[in-house]
Amino acid sequence: MVPTWIEETLGLSTGVQSLLLRSLIALLVALIAYRVALLLIGRRIHDAEMAYRWHKATGYVVWLFIGLAALLIWVDGLSSLATYLGLVSAGVAIALQSLLQDLAGWLFILLRRPFQVGDRIEIRGMVGDVIDLRPFQFSLLEVANWVGGEQSSGRIIHVPNGTVFREALANYTSEFGFVWTELPVLLTFESNWEMARELLVQIASRHAVDAPIEAERQISRSHRFYIRYGHLTPSVYLAVRDSGVELCIRTLCEPRKRRGLEQELWIDILRTFSQHDDINLAYPTLRVFDNLSEGGNDRAGRDLRRARH
Repeated sequence: MVPTWIEETLGLSTGVQSLLLRSLIALLVALIAYRVALLLIGRRIHDAEMAYRWHKATGYVVWLFIGLAALLIWVDGLSSLATYLGLVSAGVAIALQSLLQDLAGWLFILLRRPFQVGDRIEIRGMVGDVIDLRPFQFSLLEVANWVGGEQSSGRIIHVPNGTVFREALANYTSEFGFVWTELPVLLTFESNWEMARELLVQIASRHAVDAPIEAERQISRSHRFYIRYGHLTPSVYLAVRDSGVELCIRTLCEPRKRRGLEQELWIDILRTFSQHDDINLAYPTLRVFDNLSEGGNDRAGRDLRRARH
């Protein structure tokens, strides 16, 4: 009775109604299984990162099941399926070009793994920690921007997956979990720069005891990239600037600890330099020269004095 009414009212044949009913049942079964799986994951897995990965894997499996079920249900109900797909595929490829590229980018990220959830990356001038990866986009918890020291700004940025094909991508943490950071210290020309340089080497070494050892271990363990450095210990480089002598500390640092390391270095530097009267930090100064009072004898000065008399 009901199938007949649906056929007369909506124009759906009994065969199509059967296919729709079977599809609905498959969808309900998949959704119920998904909710039960999430409930079990929440009860049994307490580690946040592991729970996130299980959530994502479960979602992929459920969608794969729904797609296969729909294919098996409807493939026999469509006549001339190959002809139908041939007519539609060209239009779909054009209309959904961006989405297909994003989907291809998702597969590229999963297989090639230029980054994974938890990595800090930079792409299209945006820096952030990857917090989610989906078939059409990935999400970053932004750092930097108006916030100094590459700390979190609190914004979440959603980036289309296809961007990985068009833009250069920098990974801060994959394979090699350190970055080089530099801290310039400007001294007056009259300062004892040789002693200051020795003190800065000691200060940098105190704050980077474990970093060179761990960095060397990671380099020796990495077989994906050919990473090579002459030395991994802190260095202090000297250069002459307009306002004084610049001593630049160069040392390894974990990407998420740059601001903390810079603060610790400056505290140590200020405390150490305060004990040495012959070491002074330089800063921009302005000198005013009065040609008349300081005994200038140029023509302009003579003309000015003559005019005043």
